[in-house]
Amino acid sequence: MLEVLQTKNQISEARRVMARRGLSTLEGAVSKFLRRFGLNSGLLVGDYIKSWDVLQTLGFIESHLSRDAAILDLGAFCSEVPVALGRMGYAQVHGIDLNPALKSMPDADKIKYDIGNFMSTPYPDASFDAITAISVIEHGYEPERLYSEISRLLRPGGYFIASFDYWPDKIDIGTTTFFDMSWLIFSQGDVEEMLKMASRHGLQPVGGLQPAAKEQAVHCIGYDYTFAWLALQKT
Repeated sequence: MLEVLQTKNQISEARRVMARRGLSTLEGAVSKFLRRFGLNSGLLVGDYIKSWDVLQTLGFIESHLSRDAAILDLGAFCSEVPVALGRMGYAQVHGIDLNPALKSMPDADKIKYDIGNFMSTPYPDASFDAITAISVIEHGYEPERLYSEISRLLRPGGYFIASFDYWPDKIDIGTTTFFDMSWLIFSQGDVEEMLKMASRHGLQPVGGLQPAAKEQAVHCIGYDYTFAWLALQKT
């Protein structure tokens, strides 16, 4: 299953849905006011621009997995996904990230956060029913290591759910880096190669592929593109 963010309006609509369901972690007006005067120093969790793919991920998990499913979020520092899953009643939520401030995430007493490299994790084989990655894999992309580790961690029938920067035609970013790592805006050709690599590790698309894009809804560090969202299942 591959879907693409088509318009900016989808971002705002997704955020409205998340707010209505009590799943949004973005700061409200009061919290922003307190932060302005140094009275709120908590982590800023979540990112408005990622509203669409976060909601896509939460909806997929809700429709495919029971509340006792074990779920791991990759690149979990300031990620909205584990916090929202906890609010939805999922009791076995984990997150991993290299940032040591991960332990300061909300609900760290309920969500199991581990500091580490998500391409070489400490978890036993077949530990999870789902693994999520929101705007993560395009930074320092190492497909062989990534899909090998995801396949190892997933239980048979488990899901890998990811979003990533995307535009159907190749966007040449030269040597531009992001978070001090290499950066890839996936093209349709890159996605096809991704699926081939993932297939070699037993990961297959859940449904149909819809790679067409309508609007470059995202602008970041001088480049215009959109987001793609993908769900794979371990066979």
